[in-house]
Parts: sequence; structure tokens; C-alpha cells
Amino acid sequence: MSRLRITEIFYSLQGESSTIGKPTLFVRLTGCPLRCVWCDTEYAFTGGAYREIADLIKEIESFNPQNICITGGEPLAQKEPCEELMRILCDKGYSVSIETSGAIDVSGVDKRVTKVMDLKAPDSGELAKNRYENLAFLNKTDEVKFVIMSRKDYDWAKMQMDQYQLADKTNVIFSPCFGEINERELAEWIIADNLPVRFQLQMHKLLWDDAAGH
Repeated sequence: MSRLRITEIFYSLQGESSTIGKPTLFVRLTGCPLRCVWCDTEYAFTGGAYREIADLIKEIESFNPQNICITGGEPLAQKEPCEELMRILCDKGYSVSIETSGAIDVSGVDKRVTKVMDLKAPDSGELAKNRYENLAFLNKTDEVKFVIMSRKDYDWAKMQMDQYQLADKTNVIFSPCFGEINERELAEWIIADNLPVRFQLQMHKLLWDDAAGH
């Protein structure tokens, strides 16, 4: 089997996406080719330790989880072994999701995996990294997430929704950038425009103040 560079494995509550609040085992892979200005996991850019997938599976099984989230960093930066790990976990009957930046091809991700994929808005600093071809590989069980830092980001996100008919294809999340935008203001914009999106606060930051391991 292959190996993966791992920053941490921890059991917590899912703080984002449609499974928010559910007990979830997180497998955080090391490394990311992006440098979003609001990134909250810079500690996963470097370091970590290489682990054989067989050993990872044993540790994962020791938690007896129902839900597993593969995250980063950018987990698909370690594309082939990451996809292999997810296939094995799906074969074992786990509910598996991946949090990905949208900058790397997702076509090889097992169809049983829920893809939670970003589209990077202008104020992220990584607008040019969006891989719009990935939208063709999303379905009704997947999610597109926009981190909104400003009114400019909000208006841009609305344009993407219209251009790509996102609400007809998949679930759409608007998440306020923590500490950078008034959450209530974003909520009121969504209500005023009657957008078919899910407004999302990052629950783990409210509970644990963004501490690692949560």
C-alpha cells in the first residue's frame, strides 16, 4: 500500500457542511499549494509524518467512527494515495467526506465520497486557482462552499451561482470569513436576495476558538 503525510488525526464534532454537529473523525493531510489570506490551518502546510495506509486504517478503526472527514491542507495534493485511502474507507462502509480547495482535479474521487469543495472568492487571494472543470463532477450529495470576506466576495459568489446554475446541481454554502465580516450582515444579504444557499457559521470556532485538534 501507499503512504500519506499526516498532520493529525482527531475525533470531534463536524463544524461545517451539511453534517455540522455530527461526531466525526478527522484525518488532516499535510501540504497545500494554495495560500488563502484567511487560512486557519497554516500549521498543516509543512511537517507532518508519513504513515502507511494500512497503519492509518488501523488507527481509524480504533475510534469506531461512523463519519470520517479527509481534510488538510489540501488533501488532494497527495492525490493518488488520498484517493486510495478514501476508496478503502468506503469499501469498509464508512461515511466519508473530503474538504478540498477546488484547485485540484476531483474526477478520481470515489463517487461514494461527499465532496465539500471551495470556490475561492476574490478576497481569498487565490481566485486564479479555481478549477471550474471540477463543477462537472459534483452531484446533489456534494457541496460547494464560498468563504465570504466582503460584499465583493458575496456579489462574485452570486455571479458564479447564476453562471454555473450551482443550486440546481449541488448544495451551496455561504460561510462568513471568521473575524472579517459581520455574520448578521451576510445573513441579511442572503435573506434579501432569497438565495438558495445554506448560511454556515463555523461551529468549531465558536466552541473551541479554532484550537488545533477540533
